[in-house]
Amino acid sequence: MAKHLSQGKKLTGKIVSDKMDKTVVVLVSRYVKHQKYQKYMKLSKKHKAHDPKNLMKGKVGETVTIVECRPVSKDKHFAVIYE
Repeated sequence: MAKHLSQGKKLTGKIVSDKMDKTVVVLVSRYVKHQKYQKYMKLSKKHKAHDPKNLMKGKVGETVTIVECRPVSKDKHFAVIYE
């Protein structure tokens, strides 16, 4: 798995789905300051992450780290990191 990982973005989020084969859906939340009103908003985005051989040790609700990698499929551009 290490050969297709890059030095791209590292994101941390919670697993919201692990029902697909070799894929997990991770919800990444971040706080952003509104340009006009100067208040902080919580923005969330779901990313599909590649999990080769279904090695995922975590289940739904656990926190994982994902890293940007080459496109594995149409929607998957991240891979799960095991530490």
